[in-house]
Amino acid sequence: MKVTLWGTRGSLASAGPETVRYGGNTSCVAVEGPEDALLVLDPGTGIRRLGAVVGKARSIDVLLTHLHMDHIQGLGFFEPLYRPDIDVHIWGPPSTTQDLRSRLTRYLSPPLFPVWLRELPRVILLDVPLGSFTIGALRVDAALVSHPGPTVGYRISDGRVTVAYIPDHEPALGCRKFPDAPAWTSGFDLAAGADLLIHDAQYADEDYPAYVGWGHSSLSQAIAFGALAGVKRLIPFHHNPSYSDERIDRLIAQAPAPISLELIPGTEGLTLSL
Repeated sequence: MKVTLWGTRGSLASAGPETVRYGGNTSCVAVEGPEDALLVLDPGTGIRRLGAVVGKARSIDVLLTHLHMDHIQGLGFFEPLYRPDIDVHIWGPPSTTQDLRSRLTRYLSPPLFPVWLRELPRVILLDVPLGSFTIGALRVDAALVSHPGPTVGYRISDGRVTVAYIPDHEPALGCRKFPDAPAWTSGFDLAAGADLLIHDAQYADEDYPAYVGWGHSSLSQAIAFGALAGVKRLIPFHHNPSYSDERIDRLIAQAPAPISLELIPGTEGLTLSL
């Protein structure tokens, strides 16, 4: 599999000279698997640039973790949505109140967006099964995780390597001491033993206490979660929109990462071949 980070910022796109190196676009990760499979994990603002380089793909699967605006804001600017020669499957977490089409139409319709979702030529909307399913040769596991509103994380495997993607996640919520036992840890089964974990690290440790319950992790919590799950490599991302490149540099340099865990800062444009 090949994994490319197209958007690494959390909550709000934050372009500017102070965010150039780590990136200002919101969450978007591409996973390329066997048989030309292309999975897009979250259509944040980073998906716009991805849309220009999809090449000869005839089918694309977009997997939403949840429907907060920073994770869907780029969807209407994804060029393949407007091409009649490409099927775009959009998977989203189920809700007990409204179907996926109704929820996405709140954004993809006037007055918030000039194009109606129903006008897009070959878009297929699907509820994410909570469990295992397949997309081409890839196995995908989805499970609810700790974040406000219906939110899922994903585990993707091609039979050789595994990638876990949990971008908005607060596994420390409600714990007297974190990390807790695996059975009581949100997202543990998704991440367990993964070759690569891409995980929320929105806050510095000193900032986290002011945002308990908002659904995000500190960098040290992301590292503790990755170590508990026994992952090989951790990409902390969903960077705080107010953090400059220099502050993220300092946080990474001071991070208490164990030797067994390779820490790779989430940087827009980074590509890993697994």
